[in-house]
Amino acid sequence: MNILFIANHLNVGGIASYLLTLGGGLKEKGHNVYVASSGGDLVDKFKKAGITHIPVPLKTKKEISPKIIISFLKLSGKVRELNIDVLHSNSRTTQVLGDLLSRYNGGICHVFTCHGFFKPKLSRKLFPCWGKAVIAISSQVKEHLLLDFKLDEKKISVINNGIDTASFGDFSTREKIRRELGVNDGYLVGIIARLSDVKGHTYLIQAMREVIKSYPRAKLLIVGEGKTGETLAGQVNDLGIKDNVLFIPEARNTGDILSAMDVFVMPSLQEGLGLALMEAMAQGLAVVGSSVGGIKTLIQDKENGLLVEAADSAGLAGAIIKLLGDNPLRLGLGKNAREFIMENFSKERMVDQTERVYKKCLRQEN
Repeated sequence: MNILFIANHLNVGGIASYLLTLGGGLKEKGHNVYVASSGGDLVDKFKKAGITHIPVPLKTKKEISPKIIISFLKLSGKVRELNIDVLHSNSRTTQVLGDLLSRYNGGICHVFTCHGFFKPKLSRKLFPCWGKAVIAISSQVKEHLLLDFKLDEKKISVINNGIDTASFGDFSTREKIRRELGVNDGYLVGIIARLSDVKGHTYLIQAMREVIKSYPRAKLLIVGEGKTGETLAGQVNDLGIKDNVLFIPEARNTGDILSAMDVFVMPSLQEGLGLALMEAMAQGLAVVGSSVGGIKTLIQDKENGLLVEAADSAGLAGAIIKLLGDNPLRLGLGKNAREFIMENFSKERMVDQTERVYKKCLRQEN
């Protein structure tokens, strides 16, 4: 098959990681894979995986944008030139572009992956653009599509994100990364997520104030960029814990940065599945997550991690303190977390299931 992924950008983040893992797996199975995007820090990794990048000006969040029209004009010819069999979009704006390209090119197979939760805006109901098949990354996302958008259940396939577990579980760089971060002693608690209200950083920062009372040398590492960055930095200052909180914009090698952590926390208020959480579990870290959305699919409370209620800073603090104070528990949960991801969320499973969706979509055309 000739497959064209459509993405807004290829900067570090959940969608880019998903496409890199999926695309690499599809290449290994003999398919030709292309990705159209506005570019980003991970372009070279895509090229290294044998995935051809097609630059288009897609860095927009607007459903009606000149950038979509320009991208459509550029890609229409490419779709025919490369004899594309499957268009695979991954956000609302790329969904609109994928729908236009599919219609213009004789209704070729358009698959959309829903990575989270959409607001049920009127525009999405009037111009759905779902394509011929929809992949939901968790059962909770599927339920959202059924209840809020009344999609045909037969159209939806639940395919959990897969992890290339071979890229995780190595702690050889732990001390080096900790030195670079200025963490020479004490525990390191971490989160990797875009800086957005829905990710719940504010509750983790509040929790960290209580953690520091029990472990004064403990530090919190916040990895990510976003619109709430200044607000969160202000909160850290107001709480008087500036010396215990580190902000860095991104992690080029997620495995390295995770190896420096002792506990990973995902305090989201809403979450489709949680790729960063999956990567932390694949690394073998003890994890704490809020009991919402796809996080409940990943964390089995007290078996491979700890669950707390959403927006509960006291609950987060208690869970973190419990893990830091109990080495056998922390290490045991981390070991169980890695085994759980390896058994249930492998790259191979995601690639095989996605390939089946493509083939089913293509059969519907004939």
